[in-house]
Amino acid sequence: MSIILKSYVEDRWFTPESGFVDIPSAIDGRVVARASTKDLDFAAALGHAREIGGPALRALTFHERAGMLKTIAVYLNERKEELYQIAFDTGATRRDNWIDIDGGIGTLFAYASRGKKELPSERFVIEGETEGLSKGGTFVARHILTPLTGVAVHINAFNFPCWGMLEKLAPTILAGVPVITKPATATAYVAEACVRMIVESGILPKGALQFIAGSTGDLLDHLTGQDVVSFTGSADTSEKLRNHPAISRNAVRFIAERDSLNAAVLGPDAVPGTPEFDIFVKEVAREMTVKAGQKCTAIRRVVVPRAQEAAVTEALKAALGKAVPGDPRLDETRMGALASRSQRASVVEAIEELRAEAEIAFGHVDIAGGEGAFFAPVLLRCDRPLKAAKVHSVEAFGPVSTLMPYDTLDEAVELVKKGEGSLVASVYTYDADVADALIFGIAPYHGRVLVLDRDCAKESTGHGSPLPGLVHGGPGRAGGGEEMGGLRGVFHYMQRTALQGSPERIAAITRRWAKGAAAPVTPEHPFKRNYEGLKIGETVETPSRTISLEDIEHFAHFTGDEFYAHMDEEAASANPFFPGRVAHGYLILSFAAGLFVDPAPGPLLANYGLDNLRFLKPVSPGDSIRVRLTVKDKKAARSPEYGEVRWDVEVFNQDDETVARYDLLTMSARTAA
Repeated sequence: MSIILKSYVEDRWFTPESGFVDIPSAIDGRVVARASTKDLDFAAALGHAREIGGPALRALTFHERAGMLKTIAVYLNERKEELYQIAFDTGATRRDNWIDIDGGIGTLFAYASRGKKELPSERFVIEGETEGLSKGGTFVARHILTPLTGVAVHINAFNFPCWGMLEKLAPTILAGVPVITKPATATAYVAEACVRMIVESGILPKGALQFIAGSTGDLLDHLTGQDVVSFTGSADTSEKLRNHPAISRNAVRFIAERDSLNAAVLGPDAVPGTPEFDIFVKEVAREMTVKAGQKCTAIRRVVVPRAQEAAVTEALKAALGKAVPGDPRLDETRMGALASRSQRASVVEAIEELRAEAEIAFGHVDIAGGEGAFFAPVLLRCDRPLKAAKVHSVEAFGPVSTLMPYDTLDEAVELVKKGEGSLVASVYTYDADVADALIFGIAPYHGRVLVLDRDCAKESTGHGSPLPGLVHGGPGRAGGGEEMGGLRGVFHYMQRTALQGSPERIAAITRRWAKGAAAPVTPEHPFKRNYEGLKIGETVETPSRTISLEDIEHFAHFTGDEFYAHMDEEAASANPFFPGRVAHGYLILSFAAGLFVDPAPGPLLANYGLDNLRFLKPVSPGDSIRVRLTVKDKKAARSPEYGEVRWDVEVFNQDDETVARYDLLTMSARTAA
């Protein structure tokens, strides 16, 4: 019995009453769900997100939003078996669904971790250092990123109903922007089950997440310049969306991840018997059969040296012959079905179009009986791919690839480039020169390039696996957008603004001290204060210490660093950077620490690193140094017992010239809650 899918808008479930579209099972064609958005008020949904969801999310810090993502991930992980059972009707095997379901949950975990580690416990992000804008230093600028005040509209593809939704949701919620997500109708029943779990968890604030099961109606008509549309799907649909009057008129941010004819290139050194040849065959066969080839990252063009074409063909035929489509619910099934019979018909139509330039080397287009959407792998061969057009522009979105021989590396590069932009390409070689020529020839046309060889194959995630820390997107045909990519994915939903003003004002706004802002010297050493007690800008001014020749020689002998600039007057004088023998840079750092460190036990727990260290002027024997230590920035750490404090350290000589500057990172104890 089929279910009626509901949309979740304005924090309640909307049940449609008419206008239904039937959604068939990929296994046997029975109707498993029905969807409709007739009578849904899309303008009200957008208004609810802007007026309720946005303010609620923006009131939270990045760390609080990251905490919500982690809690959601844990909640879904405990209930994922229900999603597995529902998802079988999409035609995906359990292995395929692991990519979709566990992959989506894993992306939530990944962004939760990045939010805690890489973003401040604030509601904005500082980007870059202070820019000086005046000679006297009283006028400066600094860039910040703040959440957009609109809505992120996510339009997803049918092939990954969980991962496709969650990989967009994670960076958007972390950025502080509410989401309206619309899955492809063909597999919307899986996405609805996932959203229902998230809603039932009660973790997200009201208005932060809304869900549409069915068409988008007039949703796009109400978009503004503060909104974002993130789309995954075909190039034709992407073009229609991008050219929507409201999107064009209001300069709505548009992120597209579209179909692309991704390539795998076998290097001329990877002959039969080499590990790279075997890895290549295994990877191509896997990419053709996982998710029945229904992946935007799947290998569509198999580019091989003409001398190895016959060997590659035979090896692929043997590997693909083992991939017999079957019931995805059975553990022994290696390859499931396409998402629907209509999708299967589209694949057959695309193959027939490709056959104008290519012949079938393995498989056939005869469709077996039954109500399911099963389809066996098809390998095509194009003898003159440089003269062809369709094999570089027509995508059969299923278990279909085209073999293309090349004679030179330049030809291989040109073949790959004829795809006019792809999400990913992979190169299989153990020759450094071959790798160099291929990578730099094709990199401008790709969002990601994998160099796969015997050294990394065992641990490689493979050609077709997008990862949260890497860019997922590509130029040209692939859509020109970027998703994920670590914090890049978060910043898509934020506005970059240049703040200009006095150092004091900019420091106060950004909660980060900069040179030129007030730096009051405190009567009590800051190391004696806990995290909460430290104030941005508080400063320690140390007394001076003279560095002698004996100090330099002792440090050299003690550490073993007897570089001539410290030990040989004549050689040092001949060096254009030094006036003669000079102190070690690390001697300066050590003496500086000795000047500003408070030795008694206290709330400062540990020094765990230096950033941005520069030695700006040499220190000669007889020079003296002093230090100014200023609280530059504070960041709550993962543990509630301590927080990270960043100190600006500037070391001066006896003439008040800066000889060294760096950021000191410490952990300071926090007040018990």
